[in-house]
Amino acid sequence: MSTAATPDPTTARTTDGAGGSGSAAGPSILTLTMNPTVDLCWEVGHLEGIGKNRARVRSVAAGGGGINVARHVVRLGGRATAVHTAGGEVGLRLNRLLDEEGVDHVAVDIDDETREALVLFEAEPRRGYHIVPPGPQLHDHEGRRSLDALERAVGSCPYVVASGSLPDGLPDDFYAAVARRIKEAGSRLVLDTSGPALRGALAEGVFLLRCNRTEAESLTGQAVRGFDDARAVNEHLLTTGAAEIAVTTLGGLGALCSTGHGHTELYAPPLPGEPLSDAGAGDSMVAALTTRLAAGEDPVSACALGVAVAAAAVLTPSTESFDVDVARSLRSQVRTRLQTDARRGGL
Repeated sequence: MSTAATPDPTTARTTDGAGGSGSAAGPSILTLTMNPTVDLCWEVGHLEGIGKNRARVRSVAAGGGGINVARHVVRLGGRATAVHTAGGEVGLRLNRLLDEEGVDHVAVDIDDETREALVLFEAEPRRGYHIVPPGPQLHDHEGRRSLDALERAVGSCPYVVASGSLPDGLPDDFYAAVARRIKEAGSRLVLDTSGPALRGALAEGVFLLRCNRTEAESLTGQAVRGFDDARAVNEHLLTTGAAEIAVTTLGGLGALCSTGHGHTELYAPPLPGEPLSDAGAGDSMVAALTTRLAAGEDPVSACALGVAVAAAAVLTPSTESFDVDVARSLRSQVRTRLQTDARRGGL
């Protein structure tokens, strides 16, 4: 562990032991998490409306979009470093959890307290609840400090993943500023966010934009039920320059991957078990997709692994990590179809 010299309020931690991202091969992927969490996962037998519900602690882990992506990149055999904010006692705990897990990370100190989230798994009827508060209030100088830390950390990383919500206090176009910094550094930005933060990034444009069905609908004001609806969204993103690659996920149906060469439907594989939670599916998919892009795969092949990993993720309760062997077995069952019909009109 090395600590940056004061007054720079960032702390860099690098792990090279077994299981840490320093032990893997290939180019490193950098992730950004502006609103991380400490995820407390509890399990109850059955929720009762009256009286006490006795729970056991399943896990306590560092969480938040980019942190989750970094963790999953390492599980898939890649290398990753997570840049994230950390404040107060919860922020200190977040750093300790990442150190103990062996995740390389750069912590940017903030004044307000990092949030905690509760993941509640009900054993009967096997249902999960992810309860997430809004998080801390950030000041302008903390946002600038985070951008500077990201720029210093990017180095030769070919891909940067910005994932998750923005905390209060940051402007809606914060991810647009991230995109500019990443372009200037010669890297490619993969963005996975929602709401005003998503819309605020579109004018700048990113290399790859991943939207789920809800996020896609927020961009168009129209329902996204299947591949044709997803195609309309993706075409809009490509033609307006919002993204070079657009991936819209469609839950149990699969995903549509769109590039300048066309649109490819990817059908989710049949699940070998009961779906338990979709809380970690998006981060798992982005991790797989980016890991394979960094390894030189084409976007459709990379997205196919992403669909398989997302399917494996829904077989795990709450935000627990997917089974790598299950994900690999599902990869061969992801069917693809290149759309060849005439292009649809714009939105």
